[in-house]
Amino acid sequence: MSSGLRQWRHDVSPYLIFLIAVSTLGSLQFGIHLAELNAPEDVITCRKKSISTRALPDCIPMDNAAFAAVQSVFTIGGLVGSLGAGPTSSAKGRLFAMRLTSAFFVLGSAIETLASAVPVIAVGRLLAGVGAGAATVIVPLYISEVAPPKERGFFGVMTQISINVGILLTQTLGYFFSYGSAWRWVLGAGVIVGAAHASGLLVVPESPAWMAANENVTKAKKTLQRIRGSGYDITEETVSWGPDVAVPEEEAALLDGDNGVLATSPTGRKAAGESGSHKSFLEVIRDPLTRPAIIAVVGIMLSQQLCGINSIIMYSVSLLADLLPISSALLTILISVINLVTTVACSPLPDKLGRKTCLLLSIVGQGTSALCLALSIMFEIKILSAVLVLCFVASFAVGLGPVPFMMASEMVGQDAVGAVQSWALGANWVATFLVAQFFPLINKALNSALGARGGSTSSSRRSRGAARCLCGGGCPRRRVRRMRMRFGGERIG
Repeated sequence: MSSGLRQWRHDVSPYLIFLIAVSTLGSLQFGIHLAELNAPEDVITCRKKSISTRALPDCIPMDNAAFAAVQSVFTIGGLVGSLGAGPTSSAKGRLFAMRLTSAFFVLGSAIETLASAVPVIAVGRLLAGVGAGAATVIVPLYISEVAPPKERGFFGVMTQISINVGILLTQTLGYFFSYGSAWRWVLGAGVIVGAAHASGLLVVPESPAWMAANENVTKAKKTLQRIRGSGYDITEETVSWGPDVAVPEEEAALLDGDNGVLATSPTGRKAAGESGSHKSFLEVIRDPLTRPAIIAVVGIMLSQQLCGINSIIMYSVSLLADLLPISSALLTILISVINLVTTVACSPLPDKLGRKTCLLLSIVGQGTSALCLALSIMFEIKILSAVLVLCFVASFAVGLGPVPFMMASEMVGQDAVGAVQSWALGANWVATFLVAQFFPLINKALNSALGARGGSTSSSRRSRGAARCLCGGGCPRRRVRRMRMRFGGERIG
């Protein structure tokens, strides 16, 4: 254990920790915007009304369909950002792409915070979604290129951890600020974090691997040496950049390209048209060498979202209102804590057990939890339902949460990694859109259709229980009156 810790301290410099912290602020903002509307939903949509005397209204009237549209437009922006991030980061560099991402976050968050109508808040969500989609491509890519080879699995999990920290942050803020116009502070948190992200990126260097492939090899080596520390031998790591980088540049400049070693210019740049080229979005799907990797990462990204995890992240306050006799916002915070703790605890597993094993454990755990959860809801075992929701989220954190973000950068070469990331994240955002847009509508339809027969997760179950009590004739009149007041004065039974 002590030797492993010494090796980790040798491989990981304080400067690398700083780079990881700054870059993961991008994925942290993804988590913030993913869950920001969950806790204050009733306040934002005017279901809990208050009289406003401010310049900005205390709420924005929305029905279920409008609220679902505002939630899902974030995923449309995410799709655009994920598709554009790969080519942009390949052509202009990882650092340029991250700075552009932070600009989208700040602008989108500011528009959301000041919104007074549904179209305005939707535009803000769209712009923030573009930043989030780009961040899910660029952040794992940048981390994989600056982290030591032996520690890439560990640092790769930082993307998912930072997303979970963002979710926990915004769920906690939502619990305390879901009243009046205070919900605007929840959305304004994105402006603050976005500004901190943009400031940090002013001192973050470009990825050494990208510089070696596109710019000056000498500069790339100096940057890598600075990241690793003065006493770290980078020779073995630079071998992966290409045969011309593995030898001293003075010698490489004298070698003839016809002898099997790539020639470089006197400045250390690679010959034009060689390893600086990148495959496009369509080229990688046509290439039989990269097509299997695309199928694998697209499939696992679809599984990550269609498992239903984001129905809990986006709608848990209303979805889980009947699972325990406590505030569903508190239960949501507990879910976020479990998600974060489990993700951190399981972060070494992808390297120790392998990516495939972690994915299988996660899928089996979620499937079992979901089946038991359905039965517990049907038989109205509330405590068990709450525990199973936590088990479902914990199982997601074992594999389906972190592993998909690692796969694209590990399964293909440097020339195709950007395009493959775009394919993977594009599939991820399409699946997220389906969940965000249609889950509340389907949930409402199923509650209406099955509410009288026990398949509901909303207030219709409470009405059904009250109806049984009233029809059975065993309730005192005072309890009947309290029930009618609780359900808005409607006639029950």
